[in-house]
Amino acid sequence: MLKTSLPTDNSAALEQAIAAVAAAMADPSRVKMLCALMDGRAWTATELSTAADVAPSTASGHLARLVEGKLIICLSQGRHRYYRLAGHDVAALVEQMMGISWSRITPPETTAPKAMREARTCYDHLAGTVAVQIYDFMQTEGWLEADGSALTPYGGEQFLKLGIALNPKPRRKACCACLDWSERRFHLGGEAGALLLDYLESKGWIQRVVGYREVVVTATGKAAVKRLFSR
Repeated sequence: MLKTSLPTDNSAALEQAIAAVAAAMADPSRVKMLCALMDGRAWTATELSTAADVAPSTASGHLARLVEGKLIICLSQGRHRYYRLAGHDVAALVEQMMGISWSRITPPETTAPKAMREARTCYDHLAGTVAVQIYDFMQTEGWLEADGSALTPYGGEQFLKLGIALNPKPRRKACCACLDWSERRFHLGGEAGALLLDYLESKGWIQRVVGYREVVVTATGKAAVKRLFSR
């Protein structure tokens, strides 16, 4: 007789764990906090209460729920406490949730500042118009698989030519297509996206704005992006 499920203790525990993660995310205020933490920084409870537009006392309960769900971690530094995403896997989950959600609604016109739309961080990789243009170039030129889930051998060679060393056995997803919320198209995520951001910053082609997700593309950076990532 064909069994349609696995009635084991392990499967039951997994189902409960999935439900717990979903429950931890199932609140608009907690979602706002997770989205704010996608800039890769550690935030204070006060900052996150402002981002979620809730009172500090209410924010404390939401933060406790997210910590309990292992979606964020709390870091203590002296008398101060900071919160950040628990890891790359959580960031990838939030990215996927954003992508799935955008496909189910009619996206409103973005009111984000022009500089933010042009370039910003998305956890540990580059997002915005510039990042989308780079992704489009990579896909058109055969650097990426059709769904953006991996670099092609040719793409790996091009990364090496740039001087970006890829880990042959990354602990996280090596490459992925991350939906850009302002452009409604994809930019490069995963380890390849993170390495690309580090590379651009090391060259002085981009500069992060301290305390914000905004990234400034320098004059030499604009020239380099045009030279390297345009046909």
